[in-house]
Amino acid sequence: MRKNSVKMIRINREFQRELSTLITMEVKDPRISPMTSVVSVDVAPDLKTSKIYVSVLGDEQKQKDTLAGLRSAAPFLRSQLAHNLNLRNTPELTFVIDQSIEYGVNMSHMIEEVIQQDEANYVPDPEHGDEV
Repeated sequence: MRKNSVKMIRINREFQRELSTLITMEVKDPRISPMTSVVSVDVAPDLKTSKIYVSVLGDEQKQKDTLAGLRSAAPFLRSQLAHNLNLRNTPELTFVIDQSIEYGVNMSHMIEEVIQQDEANYVPDPEHGDEV
């Protein structure tokens, strides 16, 4: 099976949806932050392994705690996935922290700061049609 086939895309999407539900509703580990979201899932074409990219809103310690909680809950999550999804194999779950959402928020703040500085330093030029 090819990595980007329609079937693999559908499997990845179904894994992501199911894991999001399981993590928020079924896992009771206090280390896992309630602000945890599954950003994406990459299941190997042979259905043996998978990488689950999660985003955690909070500081670095909260991210580490959530990752430890998810790793300890992996066997439970895998058994629930096997029960809920009808697949030949249920892959091993490997959790990875995804920084893309946090990176995007930081970039937005930096852009807003630059715009505010630019507006504060703006001097109108009457020669080019700017009003004084």
